[in-house]
Amino acid sequence: MNDKQAKELVRDTFESEFKGEKFDKFITELLKKNFDRSKALPKRSGNQAVPEKYRDFITSWERLGRYEDPEGRIIDVLIVYLKKGQSLYRSRVAQRNFVADYLRGNLGTKSLKDAALVAFVSPKEEDWRFSFVKLEYKKEDGKIKEVPSPAKRWSFLVGKNEKSHTAQSRFLELLKSDKEPSLEEIQKAFDIETITKEFFKEYRDLFIKTKLELDKIVKENPTVKKEFEDKNISTVSFAKKLLGQIVFLYFLQKKGWFGVEKGKDFGTGPKDFIRRLFNGEYISYKNFYNEVLEPLFYEALRVDRSFNDHYYDKLNCKIPFLNGGLFDPPNDFNWVDIDLLIPNELFSNKDENGILDVFDRYNFTVNEEEPLEKEVALDPELLGKIYEKLNAIREDNFDEYLKALKSSAKENEFNKEYGVYYTPREIVHYMCSESLIYYLESQLDGKVSREDLEVFVNFADLFIENEKVAQKKVENGNENTKYKYKIPESIIQNAEKIDKLLDGLKICDPAVGSGAFPVGMLHEIVKLRQLLSVYTKNNLNTYDLKRHTIENSIYGVDIDPGAIEVCKLRFWLSLVVDEESFKDIKPLPNLDYKIVSGNSLIGFPEDWRSDIGNKISELESKYFSETHPDRKKEIKKELDALILKRLENSEGVLGYKVDFDFRLFFP
Repeated sequence: MNDKQAKELVRDTFESEFKGEKFDKFITELLKKNFDRSKALPKRSGNQAVPEKYRDFITSWERLGRYEDPEGRIIDVLIVYLKKGQSLYRSRVAQRNFVADYLRGNLGTKSLKDAALVAFVSPKEEDWRFSFVKLEYKKEDGKIKEVPSPAKRWSFLVGKNEKSHTAQSRFLELLKSDKEPSLEEIQKAFDIETITKEFFKEYRDLFIKTKLELDKIVKENPTVKKEFEDKNISTVSFAKKLLGQIVFLYFLQKKGWFGVEKGKDFGTGPKDFIRRLFNGEYISYKNFYNEVLEPLFYEALRVDRSFNDHYYDKLNCKIPFLNGGLFDPPNDFNWVDIDLLIPNELFSNKDENGILDVFDRYNFTVNEEEPLEKEVALDPELLGKIYEKLNAIREDNFDEYLKALKSSAKENEFNKEYGVYYTPREIVHYMCSESLIYYLESQLDGKVSREDLEVFVNFADLFIENEKVAQKKVENGNENTKYKYKIPESIIQNAEKIDKLLDGLKICDPAVGSGAFPVGMLHEIVKLRQLLSVYTKNNLNTYDLKRHTIENSIYGVDIDPGAIEVCKLRFWLSLVVDEESFKDIKPLPNLDYKIVSGNSLIGFPEDWRSDIGNKISELESKYFSETHPDRKKEIKKELDALILKRLENSEGVLGYKVDFDFRLFFP
């Protein structure tokens, strides 16, 4: 198969709704002659085929065949059909655990399998998921045994609304090759790190082009130059914010929230809204940034129009009110009266190297990657990596940065010199797990052993479907069932207390950076409380649980304002992914007093006491959920005045300047 044929095959398979014959052809070309169709199993459904714990999610499955790689490892090819009403995202844990049970031989196919290539198909969705699911095995006394750890899944979201650029780049060489691929080569095709590195290089080039274009405008336009100088706006910070805003919209447009027709629900909008805007499908324009993006950013997304069913006349469609600080004009830039005419070619051009051209080639997902669940797409953690690479760049060292780009070693030295580091995801997950185990062990006074807490924290994902069925059986008086609790008895007996401890937990990262640790803690707390809800019946939906945790448990400080903005972005995206309402999308919370800029190493003396803590706490609580721009400004003004009053005299009284204190900001 040549290059052109391989690309066409990937496009034909992955840029349309699921078609069995197309998927079959792709698998045949990928796995070559060793793909054994004699091992096919016809579609299976009913109680024998789908265990009770998965019946809320899965209706049936079939096996297309079996592949044995050059090392003798077994990879089966499956199609799993999801129950109507179950989205590809919400049932992802059940999907992964179902295939893991299949690989263990628990679904009527007794033999152990190493991995599976699986198409997950939902009857209500135009998109589908192509996954690689793998279990780890080891040899003991000449026998193969499963390593006691959950299965891992890597996935492409594909279908009518997705581009196949990433899939083409990952599968091209395997399809063109005449030799049978190894398990490792197949797994490598699902590796997201390569995609992330490729995207960042293009993003970095876009940042440089945007910054240089802004420099040119500022130099040639006295009105813009004066506004930038008066408002202390640098072209570096403006370029970073503009790209950040567009990336955020690329994440969100996958929800179908933008460009919604009047009278229709959110969720029905096009998944390529930004491109359609540029193409003039909503309004005609002369300058895309000045006439389309600015009103979208600073009016449509920032002003509540729920009184008019969120319809925005200027763009002739519904746009949700998102709130949050991302869509506040930088340093109060006067976008209404000043024309900032960024050339349209910066966004899209015949060379296909504009901002939208580059972003259109990639798949975006609002799901943060988890240790067991990896999507081959750009996820919100990417914002942290972009922060790591670009945050050290300022107006005064931009030329130095351009010189450093000529050598990757010098670029790394540049980042290290300015103190920007990123914590790898695996380390973050370990830190979060260990912190929670230590915290719970210290608070439970020996009621639960450390070993039981380790099982609870590390395997919650693996057990949740089983626990739901087991609890239901117990409540119905059916003790004689194969569904026994897998979570330790001590956890179940102390579920209320553990849930209360997690609910009351306070987490503060004093050098929060782009938010890796607090975002990781958010996911862990939500996961554990959802498992505990099986026993406690405290059934909060995921969105409400996340919002409650962000409001009551999580705090962060960093000396770098740029880091704070990225951190807030990740928290907003973590909420957006679980927003279920298509009737009326909830505005994002204000995080200005949850994630703050300041020097956490220098504060007031230990014996310092503030008499305004309760007042600050009360105002911060109001500000968190306030959506009206004027009231937001009023509350913020009052809060800033109270805090500033305590900070402004610090140098004269203490002999050193204080710009942050935990007791003052987080009373």
